[in-house]
Amino acid sequence: MSQGKEPWHPQAFSARLPHLRRRARIIAAIRQFFAAQDFDEVETPCLQISPGLEPHLLAFATALRDPWGGPDSPLYLHTSPEFAMKKLLVAGMERIFQIAHVFRNGERSHTHSPEFTMLEWYRASGTIGQMMDDTQALVRACAQAADVALLRHGGLTCDPFAPWRKLSIAEAFQEYCGFDVLATAPDPWAPDTALLADQARAIGVSVSDNDRWDDIFFKIVLDRIEPHLGMDVPTILHSYPVSMAALARPNSADPRVADRFEAYACGVELCNAFGELTDADEQQRRFEADMDLKQALYGERYPVDPGFIAALRHGMPESAGNALGLDRLIMLLCGADSIDQVLWLPVAGNQSPP
Repeated sequence: MSQGKEPWHPQAFSARLPHLRRRARIIAAIRQFFAAQDFDEVETPCLQISPGLEPHLLAFATALRDPWGGPDSPLYLHTSPEFAMKKLLVAGMERIFQIAHVFRNGERSHTHSPEFTMLEWYRASGTIGQMMDDTQALVRACAQAADVALLRHGGLTCDPFAPWRKLSIAEAFQEYCGFDVLATAPDPWAPDTALLADQARAIGVSVSDNDRWDDIFFKIVLDRIEPHLGMDVPTILHSYPVSMAALARPNSADPRVADRFEAYACGVELCNAFGELTDADEQQRRFEADMDLKQALYGERYPVDPGFIAALRHGMPESAGNALGLDRLIMLLCGADSIDQVLWLPVAGNQSPP
């Protein structure tokens, strides 16, 4: 890095300072937003037995030394506070939020940092519809705190105060790709890779022989759908195929899809929300399948936290939750080009490429 370009250098820092002061106002507004609805702010440990079990996320591993000379205990920096916060729902908390530092190894771009700030919140007895309402109201409150009328990124603008667009995955595939994606999963839990591959090739999306159904799905979404999302107004993309439910429950009206949505602005994904799965046996099955996939793809697997499964068995209330990338939202509210521009200091050696 050239002299004077270090993020701590007064000249470089002063260029970021207006964004950072706006960041502070936004975070204060978030706390006010949740306090007005009787949410409790919680803090859970970054060190966890299980970092998060999404197959494609890579975690930072460490070890807890036993002060009495016993064996070290392997631990991870969490990729999300989700497991710990759900334990608090089991403990009896009803409305909780957390502004947490989370860690994902190998992530670096204009919109990614290996350490970033996640806003996560849960409503016991909540619904996915409430999470949609929360997200819209929260983003608007943040825009008011930032004293801006539009979200901006890469020359694009998005008006959070206008009515948000709601689009199901099936509607998005039909509108932008011209086919019924759910028809490529006659068995919703075991989608047909060949059927989706044929549709992908027909619209000019390249497919390799090693691609799984999920791989092809994401190629199509990234290439043909995401570039259209959150243009002019934010978009809520909802009702994901149930095979991609992660920690979400199947939709009660259409078991082919899950109670899951993501929100987009200016083509940037802001959050991932679930109507939460509470079935311990089903969650254990999904975790094992995800770790089998991680083992096959990356040659490693992470442990399932037995305490989390035990908490589900004890009885987690029907709930809804949302995880929002706070740095990304701040970046769009500031009109910044890179996530590094809204961080007080980026991770050492990890400045995003020019």
